[in-house]
Amino acid sequence: MRTTFMANAQNITRQWYVVDAAGQTLGRLASEVASILRGKHKPTFTPHVDTGDFVIVINADKVVLTGKKLDQKMAYRHSGYPGGIRATSYRTLMEKKPEYVVEKAVKGMLPRNRLGRAMAKKLKVYSGPEHPHQAQKPETWVIRG
Repeated sequence: MRTTFMANAQNITRQWYVVDAAGQTLGRLASEVASILRGKHKPTFTPHVDTGDFVIVINADKVVLTGKKLDQKMAYRHSGYPGGIRATSYRTLMEKKPEYVVEKAVKGMLPRNRLGRAMAKKLKVYSGPEHPHQAQKPETWVIRG
């Protein structure tokens, strides 16, 4: 009799992938990266176990936002004090912190629990084409579509 395969910490193998964000649409890139971080590309995917791989996103400064999102989409943060909300347009964010834009988009597509936070730690985002993870021998992941 066969039983359903359930992944656990002993039989998880993690790989490293490099994703080039140059010319990619932000949302489509983020959904693909989130899928890799969760492990949905593997046949051993188990929803309650972190079976995902490490993802290195390079050229985050060259990611594309369609329509008028650069000027109209806002990123909000709050200090915790009354009236302490701050709003920043994505144009300003893309100039100052393009890594944050990609991280925010990917984290928004991960589960909101301790499992999702563990998955988010496997995401490395860099604004240029260089990254310090050559020792892990990352493979290139091509975004489809």
